[in-house]
Amino acid sequence: MTTLDIIAATYFIFCWFGFSIFLRYGLFSKRPSLSDAMDKHRKNWFVTASHRELRMIDTSIVAGLQSGVGFFASATILAIGGCVAALGAADQVTSVFSEIPLTQDADILVIEFKLLGLIFVLGYSFFKFGWSYRLFNYCGILLGAIPAKRDDDNGEIADNYARKGGEMNILAARHFTAGMRGIFLSVGYLGWFIGPKFLIITTTLILFVFVRRQYFSAARNVAMGDLFKEK
Repeated sequence: MTTLDIIAATYFIFCWFGFSIFLRYGLFSKRPSLSDAMDKHRKNWFVTASHRELRMIDTSIVAGLQSGVGFFASATILAIGGCVAALGAADQVTSVFSEIPLTQDADILVIEFKLLGLIFVLGYSFFKFGWSYRLFNYCGILLGAIPAKRDDDNGEIADNYARKGGEMNILAARHFTAGMRGIFLSVGYLGWFIGPKFLIITTTLILFVFVRRQYFSAARNVAMGDLFKEK
């Protein structure tokens, strides 16, 4: 491990968790993100659901969201298994990377260390997906707990459960997004197997994609609508 490797790994971690913090607390205070807009839509969804007598549509949506989380959790487990298998054949992996142009001198111990780092990134994503799956389950329970308006004279109970359900849905979405962020960054992490400079480049490119999708994408413009009055 060289000094440049340590710098590149530190930069990777800083971009990973730094962007998560900035997104959570507002990267651009005057420009809401795509996640901010979708949080409001999730709250509005549960308020609307509280006025419906039959909520099969809502439960189907929750089930669909949950199945999507389950798919990525399963895919992450398979990826972790592939990394563990690569650890058992580190000498072959080293010989493969040593033949790639521009790759720094490969060492088995260094390759094993990098594979362990990749397993950590994927493991983090798996735990995020697992908790998101559970939170969507809780979300479905809160959805079912919303009483019909006719059984709730002043509507306070229904409004309370709608608010709780919306907040639970937002929490589940945040953990799912964190898991997806780890998956995307694991692709950038692969650049480290070529060299630390490539890790810095690939991490920067993925960070650029994150910022663009959250603040300057077409999806963000569609989700925004009239939710916020931008200054």
